[in-house]
Amino acid sequence: MEDPTLAQPDATEYAPPFANYVQKSTGDVLRALETQREELLGLLREISEQESFAKHAPYTWSVKEVVGHITDCERVFGHRALWIARGGEAPLPSFDEMAFMQAAQFDAYPFAELLDEFDVVRRSHLALFRHLQSDAWTRRGVVLNHPTTTRAMAHIIFGHTRHHLDILHKRLVGSSN
Repeated sequence: MEDPTLAQPDATEYAPPFANYVQKSTGDVLRALETQREELLGLLREISEQESFAKHAPYTWSVKEVVGHITDCERVFGHRALWIARGGEAPLPSFDEMAFMQAAQFDAYPFAELLDEFDVVRRSHLALFRHLQSDAWTRRGVVLNHPTTTRAMAHIIFGHTRHHLDILHKRLVGSSN
């Protein structure tokens, strides 16, 4: 049996709105998630508290808000992965990330704490994924009224963060990965 952490999810494993995120992730998703954790922290640990409030046009969120959003979404996607991996049968609903942003008020928190929070959440998901049995990776649940695998959720976590990291690179260093 092929290692499910190395296989790319096919289009039957996730809802169409997630296709862009899944396509950003290829190969060993566990290694990619760990490398990405290091990339995000390496890029952003150099940002001062004052710089973390910056909103670079045309973007409307501060750097703090972007980090908070990434972490919130990772929590939601990680919950979905856990639910599916453990055989949860009830369909999982969508969530309104804009409502989450309104309620969170990320600019009120120290930037270093937001980075630490992301790190803790990502490390938690890495531990979860590393301990899954092979069959749990391909187990299906329902997200957005569509069959979804645990494997797809891991790739969605990576792809969503990659999307925002690409924007952060443009905003902060004028380059794109």
